[in-house]
Amino acid sequence: MAIMQNFLTVITLLNIIMAVTIIFLERRNASSTWAWLMVLLFIPVLGFALYLILGQKIRKRKLTKLMGVNQRIIEDTVDRQKRELKAREFVFADSSMQQYQDMMYMNLNSSFAVLTSNNAVQIFTDGNRKFDALLNDIEGAKHHIHLVYYIVRDDELGRRLVKALAAKAAQGVEVRFLYDHIGSSSLPRRFFSELRAAGGKEAAFFPSRIPYVNMKINYRNHRKLAIIDGMIGYIGGFNIGDEYLGLSVHFGEWRDTHLRVEGNAVLQMQAQFLMDWNLAASGKIVLDENYFPYKKERIGSIGMQLVASGPDTEYQQIKDAYIKMIYAAKKTICLQTPYFVPDESLMTALKIAALSGVDVRMMLPSKRDHFFVYWATHSYLGELLAGGVKVILYEKGFLHAKTLVIDGRIASVGTANLDIRSFKLNFEMNAFIYDTQTAAKLQRIFDQDAQYCLQLTQDLYEARPLMNKFKESVSRLLSPIL
Repeated sequence: MAIMQNFLTVITLLNIIMAVTIIFLERRNASSTWAWLMVLLFIPVLGFALYLILGQKIRKRKLTKLMGVNQRIIEDTVDRQKRELKAREFVFADSSMQQYQDMMYMNLNSSFAVLTSNNAVQIFTDGNRKFDALLNDIEGAKHHIHLVYYIVRDDELGRRLVKALAAKAAQGVEVRFLYDHIGSSSLPRRFFSELRAAGGKEAAFFPSRIPYVNMKINYRNHRKLAIIDGMIGYIGGFNIGDEYLGLSVHFGEWRDTHLRVEGNAVLQMQAQFLMDWNLAASGKIVLDENYFPYKKERIGSIGMQLVASGPDTEYQQIKDAYIKMIYAAKKTICLQTPYFVPDESLMTALKIAALSGVDVRMMLPSKRDHFFVYWATHSYLGELLAGGVKVILYEKGFLHAKTLVIDGRIASVGTANLDIRSFKLNFEMNAFIYDTQTAAKLQRIFDQDAQYCLQLTQDLYEARPLMNKFKESVSRLLSPIL
């Protein structure tokens, strides 16, 4: 009995210490603080363990130093573009983009997102077409192939991709494959044996050093990037697995959005890959001009910024860019996201836009793939509906796209969901596109998807079962740490 009392005393003291640490030392936001205090209070032993694994903050640092890149060159380019934008001297192929110069300036300021305007973009909404194009570009690679994906499956698509990469590695092409250790936790080590034998390299992002224990489990690389010879880049929502080809019985058709980019915007993807690789892999990449084939000629005329964010950055750059876009809207806002777990600033921006007469439409999947996130998402919908936001639920398979289109003029496509995890905890990257034609294409895709949606009305939402309301309430309490 005495041993148990001593044990409870120790646990109580540790909980107090943790609570003091959370409140006074780490200076978290209030919602996150309360969520962790509740976990410590109601599940003291398990809560203590969860905090050690999930609650740690990652050390802030400038990622440019991890790559060993000449930071002065980057800073000079950013400073020059900031001066040009302030003086209204930056030349846009699409003159209507001048009204968004303050947003471009913010992205330069907060995330060193260099503005490029010579890009060509192809939009994929079907996994078969996306991976056919990627495999075709892999086959044509001459110098290097760099991939980073959150989820990689040991299935037909995964093995097909690795076989293609191994063939290129055997030809002398540099092949590097970075995957997230938690997102791809079911991946056997033998999966990359053919690639390794051919001279290719693979690395796991933040792997577990101790079996079944990962102290960085909360900080995952959620990016999906492919860079071919520094000239072609892919970014978007598709991971690597048969379900992304629509072959899952549970999900059915998989609806996602991915971009194939040519132009100098690819160099920003390349820089991010090199930084991620040098953070995760033992064999660091030594900079070479072949990784950054800067093009002076105009491949296309699309303006673009590649904005990266993560738990080791000072700002929540992608969230800030989303909010800046929302406040810039005059007529329409079209959002597609599989998960919606916002903070107060994003909720406020959407409600203010709707109350101001902007037609705000948010498309979410009607199916669920994560229990708590799904119900936390639905807990926010009543507040959106009351504010005038139109919520529509996609019923033709599973919607996984992360797309935002403003007034049919500017758009964002990338890897970040509209949730706190993507904004604060995951390593993400989004393409912010300044081009009326591309935004109009994405708008048309949204309108086509809307044909397969059920509109959620206030009456339908209020009539949901009591058990659903209970699930929503519990999940929402945990939303800051989901």
